[in-house]
Amino acid sequence: MEGEGGVGFIGGGKMAFGIAVGILESGNVKPEKIMASAPSNNNVYKFKEAGMKTTHCNSSVLENCKVVFLSVKPHILTQVLSDISPFVTPAHLIVSVAAGVTVETLEKFLPAGTKVLRMMPNLPCTVQQGSMVFCRGSNAGTQEAAFLKSLLAACGLCEETPESYIDIHTGISGSGVAYGAAKMILETGEHPGKLKNDVCTPGGTTIHGLYELEKGNLRCTVMNAVEAATKRARELGKD
Repeated sequence: MEGEGGVGFIGGGKMAFGIAVGILESGNVKPEKIMASAPSNNNVYKFKEAGMKTTHCNSSVLENCKVVFLSVKPHILTQVLSDISPFVTPAHLIVSVAAGVTVETLEKFLPAGTKVLRMMPNLPCTVQQGSMVFCRGSNAGTQEAAFLKSLLAACGLCEETPESYIDIHTGISGSGVAYGAAKMILETGEHPGKLKNDVCTPGGTTIHGLYELEKGNLRCTVMNAVEAATKRARELGKD
């Protein structure tokens, strides 16, 4: 499968931008061959600043791009699928990064025969240290799988798995970034609390995981563990 026709993103959030930057890092796709759509300029201005094309029209992405990443929030994805369905052709490869939305649902709302991949990336894609897994829909073959891995090679590790593993990956690697990602903190210079907020979508998987960590007093437990280890180190130094 070739990448001619461009790479598109429907939804221009942090994850979409991180993947786009990784694709640019690979050197296989030029900025002007990448297009992102979103309802407002709140997010897509970053794409424009990086030399990529932007639009407020989802159908424009389908018309200009053969590989299209669906990077909208899960609760609006089915509506987006219904809206873009008339513009999807057998030449398109549709890649969903929406948490929890199954291949069955994707194929239900798209034309019969559409090549679909379901993927779960994580935010370290933005510093080319991502961990991504994907699975194929019923019409996507080894060629499409190999193409996706090649396209995302610069974003980090990208492996094909059974679909049943993807939700597990979401909980561990997708949400787990909020629990500590040193490279991102070092490279961005931002406070760890901001990273936590960046990863958390309101009502999403990560915020639910963090709620359980806070409920279990993890922060206090970690602080106590560090204090105990420090105290013991001092004691050992006196022996």
